[in-house]
Amino acid sequence: MPGTLAPSLCRLYDRLYHFWEGTATQRRLALGLLWIYLLTLGAVELGRQGLFPAWLPAPPASHFWSIELAFTLILVMELLSLIFVLPASLSRSMGKQFEILTLILLRNAFKELPQFGEPVEIGMGNLFQVGEIAASAGAALLVFLCLGVYRHLQQGRNYIRDESRREGYVLSKKLVALILFGIFAAIGVEHVWAFLAGRPAPGGSGFFETIYTVLIFADIAMVLIAQRYMPSYFAVFRNSGFVIGTLLMRLSLSAPPYLCAGLAVFAALYVLALTWGIDRFGATFAEEASGRH
Repeated sequence: MPGTLAPSLCRLYDRLYHFWEGTATQRRLALGLLWIYLLTLGAVELGRQGLFPAWLPAPPASHFWSIELAFTLILVMELLSLIFVLPASLSRSMGKQFEILTLILLRNAFKELPQFGEPVEIGMGNLFQVGEIAASAGAALLVFLCLGVYRHLQQGRNYIRDESRREGYVLSKKLVALILFGIFAAIGVEHVWAFLAGRPAPGGSGFFETIYTVLIFADIAMVLIAQRYMPSYFAVFRNSGFVIGTLLMRLSLSAPPYLCAGLAVFAALYVLALTWGIDRFGATFAEEASGRH
């Protein structure tokens, strides 16, 4: 890549990052989410009363659809934040992925609510959905608890001591984040267009399943980039282990509710055990690597 292009792209990333993470932007987005939630509730009620304009696509008949839409938009915002976290560190990126996973699990629980009707009632015909809600909510709580321990174990070590090499590593990750941002936008537009046109999701996969699949490839790219700046067994094992965590999360998203909950919790426990091992034995491997060099 030409020497003048990489710094320009880096500056573009920095502008996007500061805009997205800015307090004013986050407040506007929060207010927009509230209005969308209230407007969709009103649209559903108008549809139920036969007052919704016929020239617009009819909204679903359940008010619970508004909750699912609100959670979906929150998840989209969190995914964008994840993309901007990537250049910071793989460990922070992994933590952000688990935050998103907990929200996806809670969204899965809310998705079952239309099965209960309005007002909500439990009967013999929806006991299975009660179990699915409990499984999704319980898994979200367990993953959240694992995430808390994971945050506690993180040490924030700098594995690259040379300043120029560290700057090159961060620059490379920013370029990957920009590419991911473009892919995210393209996939989002494609899925929204399919939804508005009443067509199935592109490729037969949901938006979040597609994004997590892309994240697997992005994480592999991060591993290979890290290999250039941290050519050691310890770094490869650590970074590859985080990719396995992403893979497990991706598999959980396309699994039935009970298996989804089990895989999500296993993914959290796996990354937690990996992080403990890194914290416990990382210094030993680092000393061996420095001794060989």
